[in-house]
Amino acid sequence: MKAIALAQTTPRAGDLAANLAQHLELASRAADEGASLVVFPELSLTGYELDLAAELAHDPQDERLAPLRELASARQLTLVVGAPLLREGRLHLAAFVLEGARERHYTKRHLGTFPASVNPGGPVPPPEPSVFAPGALDPLLAHAGRSAALAICADTGRPSHPAAAAARGAQLYLASMFFTPGELADEHAKLARIAAEHALLVAAANFGGPSGGLPSAG
Repeated sequence: MKAIALAQTTPRAGDLAANLAQHLELASRAADEGASLVVFPELSLTGYELDLAAELAHDPQDERLAPLRELASARQLTLVVGAPLLREGRLHLAAFVLEGARERHYTKRHLGTFPASVNPGGPVPPPEPSVFAPGALDPLLAHAGRSAALAICADTGRPSHPAAAAARGAQLYLASMFFTPGELADEHAKLARIAAEHALLVAAANFGGPSGGLPSAG
């Protein structure tokens, strides 16, 4: 089975050019090490900057992603990268699936909210439902003869989500995440439970550093 790489980016708030360069570097390194599928964290291209989401929104087939498409085509990679998606007049928290010239989108179905307890005395991002619309785009990916379903962070907390993935025939469950150090133990336990209950290979990519005013568990 070809390798799946989980890329731990540390985004610069709202700096698309710097974040794109980091994506290109990590995806190239992953390809050099034998990966054919690279999964990035939630909102990896922009950082978890919900106040900037509308300003940083990407269109379907956004030209700013051309360098990633070219890399995916040249290295025969599938890249799963995160950004706000403006589609049919609605803003979604999305993953862009880049497979060479082909592009598909996953839109987060279950929007979340960080409680104040994740950053006592510090800033907490606004609730996702105040910024994004829930989505319904949910493609299955093919990887080395297996079917892979996608998830974005809070999606994994709804038992119906991985259950639906397994019912559709998915064997892999790939999650783009952002969780804090205080959430680490619970997140690991939840992902392990999903794997056991649904016979899924579960993998999750989280930020390697802070974003949106919050620390990351890495």
